Amino acid sequence: MPTIDIALRVLEPTATAVVRASVYPSEISDLLGRAYHSVEEALSHQGVLPTGPPFARYHHREGDFEVEAGFPVGRDVAPSGDVVASSLPGGTVAVATFVGSYDRVGAAYRELREWVDARGGRPQGEPWEVYLTDPSASPDPSQWRTEIVLPFVVGA
Repeated sequence: MPTIDIALRVLEPTATAVVRASVYPSEISDLLGRAYHSVEEALSHQGVLPTGPPFARYHHREGDFEVEAGFPVGRDVAPSGDVVASSLPGGTVAVATFVGSYDRVGAAYRELREWVDARGGRPQGEPWEVYLTDPSASPDPSQWRTEIVLPFVVGA
């Protein structure tokens, strides 16, 4: 059973550098590796350092996902190849810290939505995942730490 802790946070809007792509679920892993490499290369050429770990924001569509994958940055970046400037929204969020293999993250999403519902909230916008563990440095999936960030509002 995966380990899940949930907390309420208030975030400031955050500039990001990302690669956008439409992919099917089976293609997500390959996309993330390519996207992070492209973003790191573009940031290096622009003299910009990431301000946090890699993330991916998933916009679910029928059958596939529109994905933004990249890093938070301290300022907007210039477009470079497939890398573009974007942002993550500020506001009230519920953050589930999930420990375990990515193929079991669905349970964390369900628990996170139930947590928001129990507090009278409703999601506002798409969630994103922040990857706190680099699988190439820590190959044991049972130890991987991922934050799932869900923007929400209470009431109306």
